[in-house]
Amino acid sequence: MLTLPLDHQDTNPALGRAVSTGSTASSFVADSLGRNVSVTTAGTTLYNETLDGGSTTKGGASILTREESYGFPSAGPSTFHLDSGSGFQAGSADSLPARPSVYSGAPEHLGELPEDEDDFFDSESDDPDPDRFVNFSLLSHLAVRLRDKVPRGTHVKSSIPFPHAFTGKDIVSTIQSQIQRELLINHGVSTTDRRAALQVARSLQQQLFFYEVEWGQKLLQDGVEDVYMFLEDLDGNSEAQREREELPTAVITSLTRCYASSCSEDDPCYSFACPRRQAGRIIDLGPVSEPDIHHQTQDWLSTVDPAILQTLPESEVHRQTIIYKTITQEEQYVQDLDLVETLFILPLLKANPPVMPAAKLDEFIREVFGNILDLRECNRRLVEAMYVRQREQAPIIERIGDVFFEAAGTFRLAYPTYVGHLPLAEKRFKDEIESNADLRLFLEECSRQSKQQESRRLDLKHFLSRPAEHLQRYPIALEAIMKETTEGNPDVYYLAQAIESIRNLQNVSQLRTFQTAMGKGPTGKWEWHDIVSNDVREGLSKAEAKRQSIIFELIKGEMAYVKDLENIEAMYIQPLRDMDPPIISRDRLNTFICDVFHNFTELYAHHRKLLDQLHDIQREEHPTIKSITAPMFDAALNFRDAYMEYVPNYPIAAYRVDDEMANNIEFKTFVEQCIRHPDAHRLDMKNFINRPIPRLLRYELLLKSILDETPARHEDREAIPQVLETLKALSKETEPGVQSAKQKVQLWCYNSNLQFKLGESVDMDLLNENRSLIHAGKLLRQPDTGFEWNGWTELFVLLFDNYLVMTKPKEKDGVTKYNVNRRPIPLDLLTLANFTETPTQRSTSILRLGLGGGNKHSEGGPSPGSGAPESATDSRLVYPCTIHYNGRLGGLYTLYTESQQARAEWKQKLDEALGLRKVVQESNKVFELEALSTDTFLVPSITSAATPSWNHENSLTGKVTCSVPFTTADGRALVAIGCAEGVWIGFRHDSRSMRRVLHLKMVTQCAMLEDFGMFLVLADKALFAYHIEALVPSSPQSAHTSQTPQRVNGTRDVHFFSVGNQGGRTLVVYMKKKGLDSVFRVLEPVVEKINERSKAPASFTSRFGIRPARSEWFRLYREFFLPSESFDLVFLKAKIAILCTKGFEIMDLTDFKSVTIPVCDGYERLAKRCESCRPMGMFRVENEFLLCYDEFGIYVNKHGVPSRSTGTIEWEGTAERVAIHWPYVLLFDSRFIEVRHVATGLLAQIIPGHETRCIWDGRSTFALPSTGSEGLLQPMSLNPQIHCVMTPPEPIQQGVVGRPRPAAQHVFELTPTTPLYPPGAPGSPNNDTYFQQQPVSPPQSPNLLPTTSWR
Repeated sequence: MLTLPLDHQDTNPALGRAVSTGSTASSFVADSLGRNVSVTTAGTTLYNETLDGGSTTKGGASILTREESYGFPSAGPSTFHLDSGSGFQAGSADSLPARPSVYSGAPEHLGELPEDEDDFFDSESDDPDPDRFVNFSLLSHLAVRLRDKVPRGTHVKSSIPFPHAFTGKDIVSTIQSQIQRELLINHGVSTTDRRAALQVARSLQQQLFFYEVEWGQKLLQDGVEDVYMFLEDLDGNSEAQREREELPTAVITSLTRCYASSCSEDDPCYSFACPRRQAGRIIDLGPVSEPDIHHQTQDWLSTVDPAILQTLPESEVHRQTIIYKTITQEEQYVQDLDLVETLFILPLLKANPPVMPAAKLDEFIREVFGNILDLRECNRRLVEAMYVRQREQAPIIERIGDVFFEAAGTFRLAYPTYVGHLPLAEKRFKDEIESNADLRLFLEECSRQSKQQESRRLDLKHFLSRPAEHLQRYPIALEAIMKETTEGNPDVYYLAQAIESIRNLQNVSQLRTFQTAMGKGPTGKWEWHDIVSNDVREGLSKAEAKRQSIIFELIKGEMAYVKDLENIEAMYIQPLRDMDPPIISRDRLNTFICDVFHNFTELYAHHRKLLDQLHDIQREEHPTIKSITAPMFDAALNFRDAYMEYVPNYPIAAYRVDDEMANNIEFKTFVEQCIRHPDAHRLDMKNFINRPIPRLLRYELLLKSILDETPARHEDREAIPQVLETLKALSKETEPGVQSAKQKVQLWCYNSNLQFKLGESVDMDLLNENRSLIHAGKLLRQPDTGFEWNGWTELFVLLFDNYLVMTKPKEKDGVTKYNVNRRPIPLDLLTLANFTETPTQRSTSILRLGLGGGNKHSEGGPSPGSGAPESATDSRLVYPCTIHYNGRLGGLYTLYTESQQARAEWKQKLDEALGLRKVVQESNKVFELEALSTDTFLVPSITSAATPSWNHENSLTGKVTCSVPFTTADGRALVAIGCAEGVWIGFRHDSRSMRRVLHLKMVTQCAMLEDFGMFLVLADKALFAYHIEALVPSSPQSAHTSQTPQRVNGTRDVHFFSVGNQGGRTLVVYMKKKGLDSVFRVLEPVVEKINERSKAPASFTSRFGIRPARSEWFRLYREFFLPSESFDLVFLKAKIAILCTKGFEIMDLTDFKSVTIPVCDGYERLAKRCESCRPMGMFRVENEFLLCYDEFGIYVNKHGVPSRSTGTIEWEGTAERVAIHWPYVLLFDSRFIEVRHVATGLLAQIIPGHETRCIWDGRSTFALPSTGSEGLLQPMSLNPQIHCVMTPPEPIQQGVVGRPRPAAQHVFELTPTTPLYPPGAPGSPNNDTYFQQQPVSPPQSPNLLPTTSWR
């Protein structure tokens, strides 16, 4: 019995190499391809590691992959085809072309298949496992399978047709299809390794299981050169095929299974040598021995019988010689492509140490070698077809043109792809060689090895350019053959068609070269006329040639555009992300990239798709393209949304780049380095991000030009206008967004460039998403003195939607700074006084007489051409515009315009801004006034004070001074309001329910201790305590409660009192003056005494609070004094804050230790300011405190030191009282209520009024909100916490005779409209993370405001 060992350890890569998916392995002999050498149909290469069967070859990692099918079988591990053209194919996912082909056998008529032709196909069987009784390790079993399944057909050799025949390749493919599963499972052999099948086939040949039709002694090859038959298939045998008396016998060791009966695929046996345990180990089948092959010589004459030569004409001899030489050259070309793999690709993959990192190596092989191995498979098939033709027609080949014609079809995808990519491959190869010394040494070694294997020394560059050179030789060789072909020979037609097809292939390759260049290098600069022959151009009309040229220009421009979009990622985004250390902080980088490059990836996806469609059309229709309107229309519809988002963002992107370059020197250096990048074309970052905008306009111009050159009845006549309309609509729709973005950027620029005087900075919230610039322009201002040595001043006035700002522009180093000339005016406090005054001339004298004072402002316009300020002798007319600023530092401002039209425009813009501000504030107001009483509390009218005509004793209440809401024991919501004439109590929001319950004079303060049922009143500097049940009984029994008050203090010297909780105690602190000192008594209510039933009053007068006895309801807790005048006392969490002339005295009641804040050491300017102003309130903000004075506020830390560089927050009015409704602080000026955010100081609302006063600040009943733990994220309470009173202005009554009506005081509570987020807080809907806003700081951009110092 014959044993076939297959476990050789040394492998010659030139022999039996594994080839592509769906192909067979071939045996390659010596150094050239002889006529008897097998050539296979491979699709991929050895280094395609992952195969259909899931196993791996020895070649290494998978590097190259095929993206396109080139028309030959390439899917399935055992693909093979029938040379006879019968269409049989086993183990393949693809099917061969149905039409007869030179690649699938002879063109002669096929013989009939035997009657049992069903045996030739893998038909479906009821047996679920038809191989269960087959032992593939026994040669006899394989012989039966081969006989049953090998495809038979009519094959021609030496012009003789042999029916029921098959080739060596058919035999090997059939055996491979049977044993490949066993090899893969038992030994891990790749399903594409055909060496085992070849050895089995040769064993069968040696045992005469089949024979070569010419009874030659050549060893079987995995090729199509030789034809074989079974003995039983000879003509003359009976219809019933006789069975062989004896089958070949042998054991195939590589296919043997484990002998243990318990061993299975899922559960291998105990033996270490069990094949199933070693399935993961790829065995080395070793080289397959090959016979000596006589290579083709360059002389065809030596292979032909001289007698035959004498019968041939000289032209035919020349023709056959050229054909023979062409076949020889094709063999040498395929050998060269083999050497690319064996000499360069595989050694590169196996190099140890590697010449470059693995990831880079994969990319290098893919970019440099491209699809060169696909070319090898195409040309192997061409050589195979030539061998078939030689076998059929030798020694005289009658037709060869059809072989090349069909080969041209196979080449159509592979060669243009390779040749088009070649310039980039050569550049990549050159760049790597220059920068990688290890690669240079490696390639030098490869060249020396080629010298040993070849008579010539070849380098890689030679091999890379070999396919392009070889493609150019085909037309030359075919023209030489056609020249020697006699007339009437049908091969002339095929040769002409082949020449035309291959030349067209060259044109397509040239086009691919242009397309692959993507605008780079010399090939990327080609124009239409450079890649179109003169014959084609001359055959076109002038208009059509111009039209084709414009279409080509559009495609060329699209290539450059897509390349620039790719460069954005390669040149900017990825380097910015990869830099370590980063030049833009990691927490800002993503936001910066998003702001600058926005959704450019969406644009790239749309235009990449468009470019691919244009390239496809170009490849299909080149050199004359019928139309590109369809893909353009589709793209215009699809990229609309992406452009609608990208285009309006450009002004913001440009601003971000400029701002980052101005503030980040490393980023500026990076941008300058990118300009020098070869692909940057000396353009900076802003040019790249602006690239999409002019591209839209370019489409319109090119499409219009194409339309102008389009014939009358062409389809583009109707289609192009539709595309143009879509593009125009897109450009028009983006304009509002662009204008909005430009205005936003303009706001940011003003925000960065506004310069305030020291200590006068105002945060105008210009970074708010809703901020807008209404108008800006030049106005003139008269000198503030009576002399005009320097002439009138030009001002540049900015009218935002919330402020009017007067500035003086000053340019330095190309940057314009705007020096703020006067405090910005909130539009809520701005009124237009006079815009109709007659114009006046600029004074011609040095002394200015008779001109009104006030703040005169003028401003330079935005035009850069404005000159220097005019001189005092300029007598042109100017038109006055008078406005009134109702703030603390306000008054009348008179500015001047240079024309009536300018004044009218300013009037219009101011009216527009004021109207807009009113609407916005009304819809976004923080608080609204809800009346508690509008007609109860009356005071004498100013006009009636002189001669009252009737008795107001029962109607006048006097000035409202205080109020406090409370809830009775039975749940009634009441409010107590103190006036000069007593205390009124009634239901909230029901003015008619108000009743006077206490007849006290000069009531200034009241408070409610609900837990004790006690009502405190400070009247005429005396502090009284009442049972609330005595004032507003909640039950019939409580109506008898004594109304006798407890007098808290002994004498009438209480200036104010304060109620609060500290250390679990409810405390009442009142202050009385003793000389210049402030004496404080801290009292604690005594529950037992308060609830004790009161005795009858000792006298009638005790009911009115004049009883001198001390209060029994309170006991003295602490007493201390402060050597300073005090104004108020505030309870903190563990201490108290006394507001005095020194500032804020923070005291601990346990030991009376105190400290005065703010600490102004080193802040001389702040210290003087604090001394001149009165402290009004103190509020905690996270880890800071906001100290409120009557003119300004200042943030300090827990040590009392100023904590923010922004300096003070200047109030618009003069605060007579401050209150807090978290998260807002309210400042009460007699003319308006100023609402600001407590954490940022930003002005949130102005509530206008007249004689406005705060009568309850939220204390005495409600605890102050805690800001320690929850901070800025705590919700805003919707319960009213502040009361105020206003006296409406009296209407002017002219000629009215009679009794004047008293003036009614309107009492309101400030009701929150909605819980609002603090600007810049993490929960804010419009929180902008780009400007690094601190939770307790106003939003700031780089260089927002100058640092203010009090030193």
